[in-house]
This record gives sequence, C-alpha cells and structure tokens, in this order.
Amino acid sequence: MVRAALLICGMLGLAPATAAAEDLTPLAADPQIANHAGFVDERLCSLCHADQAAAFATSHHAKAMAVASDATVLADFNDTSYEGNGVTASFFRKDRQFYVSIEGPDGKQADFVVKYTFAYEPLQQYLIDLGGGKLQTLDIAWDTKKREWFWLGAGSVAKPGSTFHWTGPFYRWNRTCIDCHSTDPQTNFRSETHTYESSYVATSIGCQSCHGGGAKHVEWAKPQSEASAAASLPRVGLSEVSMDTCLACHSRRTRLVGDYKPGGSFLDNFSPAMLRSDLYFPDGQVLDEVFEYGSFQQSKMARAGVTCFDCHRPHEGGVKAVGNALCTQCHTRDAPERFALNDPSGAFDTPTHTHHAEGSSGALCASCHMPERTYMKVDPRRDHSFVIPRPDLSEMYGTPNACTSCHEGKTNVWASQTLDKWFGAGWRNRPTIAHAFAGAAQNDAASIQALRALVGDGKQAGIVKGSAIGEMSRLAGADAVADVKAATENVDPLVRLGAAEAANNLPPEVRLDTIGRLLGDKTRAVRVAAARALGSTQSLDFLGDQRRDFDRAVADLKTYVEANADVAETQSNYGTFLLEQGHPLEAEKTLRKAIDLDPGLPGARINLAELYRATGDGLKSEQTYAEAVAGNPDRADLRFGHGLSLVRQKATAEAIGELEMAVQLDPANARYRMTAAVALDSVGRTEEAFELFDPAQATGADANLLNTAIQIGLKLRRYAETLSFAMALSRLQPDDQNVADLVRQLLAVGEDNK
Repeated sequence: MVRAALLICGMLGLAPATAAAEDLTPLAADPQIANHAGFVDERLCSLCHADQAAAFATSHHAKAMAVASDATVLADFNDTSYEGNGVTASFFRKDRQFYVSIEGPDGKQADFVVKYTFAYEPLQQYLIDLGGGKLQTLDIAWDTKKREWFWLGAGSVAKPGSTFHWTGPFYRWNRTCIDCHSTDPQTNFRSETHTYESSYVATSIGCQSCHGGGAKHVEWAKPQSEASAAASLPRVGLSEVSMDTCLACHSRRTRLVGDYKPGGSFLDNFSPAMLRSDLYFPDGQVLDEVFEYGSFQQSKMARAGVTCFDCHRPHEGGVKAVGNALCTQCHTRDAPERFALNDPSGAFDTPTHTHHAEGSSGALCASCHMPERTYMKVDPRRDHSFVIPRPDLSEMYGTPNACTSCHEGKTNVWASQTLDKWFGAGWRNRPTIAHAFAGAAQNDAASIQALRALVGDGKQAGIVKGSAIGEMSRLAGADAVADVKAATENVDPLVRLGAAEAANNLPPEVRLDTIGRLLGDKTRAVRVAAARALGSTQSLDFLGDQRRDFDRAVADLKTYVEANADVAETQSNYGTFLLEQGHPLEAEKTLRKAIDLDPGLPGARINLAELYRATGDGLKSEQTYAEAVAGNPDRADLRFGHGLSLVRQKATAEAIGELEMAVQLDPANARYRMTAAVALDSVGRTEEAFELFDPAQATGADANLLNTAIQIGLKLRRYAETLSFAMALSRLQPDDQNVADLVRQLLAVGEDNK
C-alpha cells in the first residue's frame, strides 16, 4: 500500500501538494514543537498518504500525547475529587483550562494547570509543568472504562522530595516517558541548571516516529527535484521499518545514545533487561512491566522469523484478524512455505485440541497461550512468549497459568489432573526453563548445572541463554569463568550481552581475560556492558588492539552516560566506574551530581560513602552514610553500611545498633546477620550473638553464616544447637572432611550427655 501511494504521487506530480504544504497553518499552540533537522511537519505526510494517515488516526499511537483541550481530555474535571491511600486531590476547570489541586513538591496543597494528556485508554494520565521545563506525570489517572479517578501507586504514598512522589524523578516525563510518546523527542537536559528545553516534531507519535525524518522523502517527491529520478523505491529517503522499530519502545530497556533515529539496530541504541527474577517469572512469563521484547524473544515464533507485522496492522496497531483466524494464518494443516523449516502446521482450531466449545473464550488460542496480566491497575496486556499452560509449575513455583486464571476457584492440582485426562501425563515432561531459574532465584547452588544446560541447549533463545549465564556467574562466581568466556564467542548478541554483564560477578583479576574480546564487539550494547564490567581494570593492563578497543568502548560508555545525564542511577554507576579507573575527584563530582539529581536515591550516597572509605577519609564516609540513613531510615543496606563505617571509626556501640537494625529490617540477609553477630561477640555479648542464628532455619542457610554460627556455638559450648548448623554445612559441603569430622564429634558429645 505504501509503495502504491508513492508511485501515484510520483506519477501525478506534487506541485499542488507542495503549494498546500506551504499554506499549512500552525498547529494548536504547543511550545515544545520545534523544527528538527531532517524532519518535516507531520501533516505533509497525509497529502500523499491519505489512506495510511486515516488508518493511523484511529490508533492509540496517534493519541499517545496531546495538548490538554476539550477534545483531548477524557476525565471529568467538573469539580470532582479523589481521596484514598493518603492522597487527596480535586479536579476543576478555570479560564478554559484544566486544574488539579494536590500536594506539591513542598508538601503544601496547591493548584496546578494540566498541560498535556498522556495516553488514551484504558487510562489517561495528565502532565503538569513544575517549571524549569520539568513535566511531571500525575500519579492519579482516569479510568476510561469505569469513568473514575484512581491512584497508580502501591503501598504508602511517597513523601514530597522523594523519588516516587509525583513531583519526583520517577514521574518526570522528560526523564522516564519522553522516548515513546512523541515524534523525534529530544530531552535537552541542561546539567548546569538542572532544567530542560525538551522538544519534538509533533506532540504525539506520528509517521516520522517509525519511518524516520521525512525531509529527504519530501524532497524526492517534488517533481522538480533531481533526486526523484535516481531514488529507488520503496524507501525513498525514509528509514526501513522493521521489528527493531517497534521494539525501541515495546521493551524494558536503557537508551545508549541520545540521538536515536528509526531504522537503527535495536542493540546499537538500547540495552534490554534480561530475564531477571524481579521482572519475569521463572518460566519466562512477564511479571513486572516489561512490555513485549523480552517475552517475544523467548518464543519459537521469534526464532522462526515471525515479526510484529505478521500479526499487527502497522498503522492501526490492532491485529490483522479476529479471534483464532489470526493464528491460523500460519498454524494450519498445511505449513506456509515461509516457515516450512519450523513447521507450525497442525489442526489446532478444533475442540479436539482446545477441549473447549467452539466460539467460547476457552477455545481462543490467545486465552491459553497469551494470558493477560494487568499493569497500571487497569491495563491488561498479553504475554508474548506464547506459553503452554503449566499448572504443575504453578504449584511448584507460583507461576501463573491460563487454566486457573480463567477458572477462578479451581486449584493447580485440579488443572493438572484435567490436562492429564486430555493429553496424558507426558505434558509434564516438556522442557522448561522454570526449574533452572526458580532454583537460581532461591540461590540454590544445585541450579548451576541446570543453567549450564540451558546455555548449551541449541533450541533455547538467546535471551534465555544470556540470562542463564548471568545467573550462573552470580551463583558460581569464579567457577563460571570458563562458561562466561565461551559465551563471549556466541553468534547471538544477547548471549554475548549476558556474558558481558555476567563478568560483574567474577573476580576483578580474571575479567579481562574472560571478556576482553567483547570490548571490540560489533554490537554497542555488548561493548558498553563490557566496559562497565572492566572498570576496575587499569588502562595499563590493556595491550595493543585491546587498549584501542577499551578506549572505544569507554567512549560508547560516555555516550550512554551523556544520553542519560538526568538519570541519577546512571551518574552514580559512572561515578563508581571513574573511581575504579583511578579518577577520585571526577568520581566524587559525578556522584554528587547524582545526589543532586535525586536526593532520595540511596545508591548514590552509598557509592559516595564508599569512595571516601576507599580514599582513606573514614569520617566523611560515616557522615555520608548518616545523611543517607536520615533520609531513608528504613533501608537495611544503608543501616548496614553505616554500621560498618562506625566500626571503622571505632564507635562500636553505635555500630552494633545500626547492624542490629539492618538485621531487623532485612532478617533474611545472611551477611547482615553474620556481621552483627561478629560485632556482638567482639564486645563480649556472645550469647546475644548466638541468638541471631536459628537452628530451625539452618537448612538452606549461607555457608559463611553457618561457619560463623558454628564458631560462636562452640565458644559457648552449646553443642546441640551447633550440631544443627554443622549438619547443614555438611550438606552444602559434602566433600569437606573437616566438617564431617566436626559432625561426628558433636554427635559423640550428644551421646555422652544422654
């Protein structure tokens, strides 16, 4: 269709269209619209591509963001209100504008003008200008279905000045949302003043968001242009639209460059999140808001070459066919020639396969293989890993399954038994990544071999392998060096990315030999991850081409840091990198910049405190930790760090108080418990130290914690409890003869005391 439209325009000539373009009147006042090099007014596109423009106008993409007006605001601002979760807000109209009265950044109730709408349905949010170019996304949204206000947060409401208050960095449109709701958005953050001069070509998503800047295309379209004769169809000055274009926004990712343009390789512009346990269930299903990239990459469809456009209409955004007709485009009795090597053929749209009545919701392919999970409280989204329902895994690991999600009140056992009746018990033995990743999430060393098997499985997706190598290195440490090194040679960039990130879990002295080759990788995401992992490697350790590759990778890293100049987490991590590279003054400056960007971010203060410790200023280290604790008193990691800094200052009593508080806030953390016990024992409070260890929880405990418990238990001659810890340690270290001897001795003592 696009090609036909271009040919018609070329044959008819565009003199009238060009004249019309010159007469285009300005759009509704939006101060952020600007002329960007290589881009044109979006309305020019519809002069030749009317059908495509009309189709796109019906999409949610076209309504991603708009200047607030009677035509765009869906919520009721006629003196309505919201009260709940500790949040109070009222909404009203005045002088033809939309207002919200709510707690502001200073903690006082104030009236704010709504500048923009954000999204369309099933919810619409609203942007508030707080000055300095900062647009904040209100955390009270409008439910377009129920037609009521609701709060987007969870738990207790954040305090003004904190990261997650609606006026804080997390809800800042310029920082968090700008990439994917407008056409060619430019953040334009000014570090010196902490202000923004953000701009875009069009307020919402438009043609050039996917096709790239249209200036060359328009020039080609002019009949008097010499470029017209030489240009080749169908792109004629536009970027190629591929799945990478969609994934630039439909992914959980970090931007690596500040000047992304459509048509570029996804992994050269972004670094995706791997299958982390806080983002995905052990079987790969979506848990947190990760969008489509990570789940689709796991699927057989992705590996077979299926793209977004096989199922979705590119302009409307909806699916190409209704119900199972969408899936039976390929999943028919006769395999399409395009997918012959993967053979998706079969009789699936039948009661014999679905075991549900034709026309029922249970007979829909998507109901079983693309289960929904609700985000932002009202927005159900389908999983794109195309799973097979596994209620047996749900029983083991708490993963969702379509059977019990639909049949409310039924159990996983019931669902499993039902599947046994339909298909026999063989379905329970189908390969799954769940066992390996569930074990890793529990820090089970036994999962290392299962993760290693995933990495070596040729049928697994790159994102699964890359994630598995990361988890393996976290659990095995130096024992995974050979695995990580082998992964650096994998042809799949996601596996190499996983290897680069995995190096952070290896001893610093082996990292260069293990992943050094990735500094010269052809993929930017891999190079940046490798540079970050090799931060502790001094430049003098690099020789020849490797030094050149390191310098280039560091240049990529700096580009990434500059692209995220307003993101405190990025600046904090870069500060640590600079310290590792032997630049403490630059590191301190960068870490203080991170704190200025987000005073409530604990990580930056921790890194700054550790910088002072590393440079020998123990007093400043302790003071920095104290400041961090004052702002975040319920953070166990801050209490622990402060405790250690007090130990170094020989303020033992105060240190013990902080260490005990860390244990109280995070009782499952073995390191906190062990350190607190050692500190208590050092001042003669040995009985209290031993009480920190529970024999009933010895099984599955950390080896270091068990060793500490054994030492203190022996010191107190509390042999019965010590035996529990020794036996748990023997199960972890079955080949350790010293541990085995200790168990025998403690058993003998127990017999003697009978």
